[in-house]
Amino acid sequence: MKKIDKIFSKGKSMSLDEYLEKVLYDKNIGYYQKKDPFGVGGDYITAPNISNIFCEMIAIWLVSFWENLKKPKKFHFVELGPGNGDFCLILLKTLKKFPELYNSINIMLYEKSEKLKITQKKKLRSKKISWIKNFSNIKNGPVVFFGNEFLDALPIKQFKKVNNLVFEKYAVFKKNKINFTFKKAIKKQIKKLEYYKLLQNKGIIEYPEYGFKELDAICVKIKELNGGALFIDYGYNESKNISTLQSVMNHKFNKFTKNVGEADITSLVNFELYKEYFFHKGLIVENVISQSKFLQRLGIVQRFKIASNNMNDKEKSDLYSRLKRLVDPSMMGENFKVIFTKNKKCDFSLAFK
Repeated sequence: MKKIDKIFSKGKSMSLDEYLEKVLYDKNIGYYQKKDPFGVGGDYITAPNISNIFCEMIAIWLVSFWENLKKPKKFHFVELGPGNGDFCLILLKTLKKFPELYNSINIMLYEKSEKLKITQKKKLRSKKISWIKNFSNIKNGPVVFFGNEFLDALPIKQFKKVNNLVFEKYAVFKKNKINFTFKKAIKKQIKKLEYYKLLQNKGIIEYPEYGFKELDAICVKIKELNGGALFIDYGYNESKNISTLQSVMNHKFNKFTKNVGEADITSLVNFELYKEYFFHKGLIVENVISQSKFLQRLGIVQRFKIASNNMNDKEKSDLYSRLKRLVDPSMMGENFKVIFTKNKKCDFSLAFK
């Protein structure tokens, strides 16, 4: 706990989102700075780890978007939180089958973890790919941002309303232990919650302030250059008013106060709130749909059938178990949602009608 103590050096307490930012991204103790959490040998598995065909579907979606934009000669694609690079690797291979787009596209990776950047750079050796720390250098040409399980990894604030008072959750370090408590919220924070009408119901209120800050610059670029942003994540449409924070280690649930800096901590994404946010930023969000509906409209079932043509029974069984995991309503199919926001000039809506 000595390393953990250092992040509390300015005081013995900090807001929940500041605490999460430290334990996830701090260069000394941050979870994402120390390990590659993806795959069977890590802490969790994401869609690109389940099947390359997931990545191919996003590539097809991207081709369609590019065509809708009248095939611009310069086209930017920014992956937010590219993880171990698996998605980008398959994306690049798939886009080579579309030479005109391949020649036009400029792929940028936005990654906070220096550890994961090293992994990505070993895997992704292409002049088409560059790494960025911010979005200021994206110029001249439409831009598409993509994040798969990006929003859930961003720190959140938590509040609760008691009678007419609002309290914010804080992490407290005392006697070599971490605990959580609520303190009276400041007026500035209360106004933000009121702006999004989050104080109408009782219970825990989650507010993704870090997420909104990350997206502010993205929204500016979409409005400035044309384009959009596609996010796929696990979450909900109707406000739950409960704590959705969860910690995972070695594919098992972990207590928040245990294995600090060694276990992942995420939260469910409030898609209706993000939809409202994008509207306030002057962008359009046509709909929020399930991952199952999104992938099936893109033709993932047909693609799996083609892939299985020359397989034996065991290989087919494995292949279709992967498809089931991606689209079955009881698995990722309904638990994961897809949101697409775009410039007002854009009429693209593949798989969102």
